[in-house]
Amino acid sequence: MRSEELGRVKQRRQNNNMKKLFVTTAVALSAMVLLTGCLALQVGGGDKKSEKQATVGQQLVDLKAAHDSGAISDADYETQKAKVLSGK
Repeated sequence: MRSEELGRVKQRRQNNNMKKLFVTTAVALSAMVLLTGCLALQVGGGDKKSEKQATVGQQLVDLKAAHDSGAISDADYETQKAKVLSGK
């Protein structure tokens, strides 16, 4: 009977060790998956919406169209045109 008790105690210890190992592994893998996903978004994943700056030529075309349609006055047109050409 003594050897049976020792066998059961040994089995319980092994089961507890396996449970601890499983939980530790599951937590570590979950953390790795979560962190990898977060890092991927910062490093290069995810949608990047970058605004492209219009070229000087495109800005002048747009400005001229606004002037021709009457959306801006002659004075505003000249002021904005000078700003575009000066690069400010």
